[in-house]
Amino acid sequence: MNKLELQKVAVEVRKGIVTSVHSAKAGHPGGSLSAADIFTYLYFEEMNVDPKEPKKADRDRFVLSKGHTAPGLYSTLANKGFFPVEDLKTLRHIGSYLQGHPDMKHIPGVDMSSGSLGQGISAAVGMALAGKLGNEDYRVYTLLGDGEIQEGQVWEASMMAGFRKLDNLVVIVDNNNLQIDGSIQEVCSPYPIDKKFEAFNFHVITIDGNDFDQIDAAFKEAKATKGMPTAIIAKTVKGKGVSYMENQVGWHGVAPNDEQYAVAMEELGKAGEALCQK
Repeated sequence: MNKLELQKVAVEVRKGIVTSVHSAKAGHPGGSLSAADIFTYLYFEEMNVDPKEPKKADRDRFVLSKGHTAPGLYSTLANKGFFPVEDLKTLRHIGSYLQGHPDMKHIPGVDMSSGSLGQGISAAVGMALAGKLGNEDYRVYTLLGDGEIQEGQVWEASMMAGFRKLDNLVVIVDNNNLQIDGSIQEVCSPYPIDKKFEAFNFHVITIDGNDFDQIDAAFKEAKATKGMPTAIIAKTVKGKGVSYMENQVGWHGVAPNDEQYAVAMEELGKAGEALCQK
């Protein structure tokens, strides 16, 4: 896909995020919206995945380590064709397969159940190591929150990844600078994030994670990097795409009401129309 096509898909992904969280009257829109461009690039450009064969052996793997941003992953999977977009409205409803956190047993396209913060990267490292031991050529991607990397297990997993030279692994940190209790500097600063990953023998790339040109260049660089895993520090805007949510910590885990939903969908609709005129 070219940049314009990716931008159009990202708008649809954002619409799905807002719609699903509004329908559920619960969920995490802020961090889902900040990562929407990363989700879009991974599933529509980068990864070898097939909605018709979600468990194919040679597929690339993705682990959503910050599992509470499931609305972002679900919307991307739906727009890719893993399940109907209409099902996004059933998020968190009783009887729905779209639970509040990713469930690999019931949701097509989900490679790892996640939600306990800090643990997803360990699963991703295990998958990447298994690929190396089995001489497989699939790649593994995992998305972490910048608040999540305050968890110690993240760095144990990173130590293993660097030690085992897992160049089939890409760790992405959604660095939107906000977590549930406020800015990450105020809660428990993980900065400098880049130097920490470098210390664990990662190749580190820092980008604007809402800019598709920079996203594209980073993933190409990661694929060309041999002998060490890559960490992409993606500086993003929490709530990106919905004006009243942007950089507002209060939208970490709150659903929009009917009026707010209408405003968000109008803004996203206009953004999509503007892209169609390019």
